[in-house]
Amino acid sequence: MQFSSLNDFFAMGGYAGYVWSGVGLVFTLLALLYWLSIKERKATFNQIEEKLRIEKLRRQQQNSEMTL
Repeated sequence: MQFSSLNDFFAMGGYAGYVWSGVGLVFTLLALLYWLSIKERKATFNQIEEKLRIEKLRRQQQNSEMTL
């Protein structure tokens, strides 16, 4: 489909409301997916760091009990 002007392109042959709302929805969902992925990644790294910290404290506690 060719458009004779930029205005015709944005009008999308009378279907602009459907087309541009669909495009907006897709970009909104992609942004949401990106944001949620970053949030989940940070939460996962925080959980791993916490587990490593707890394990380190347990090892230190076991070592200190062995030296007594």
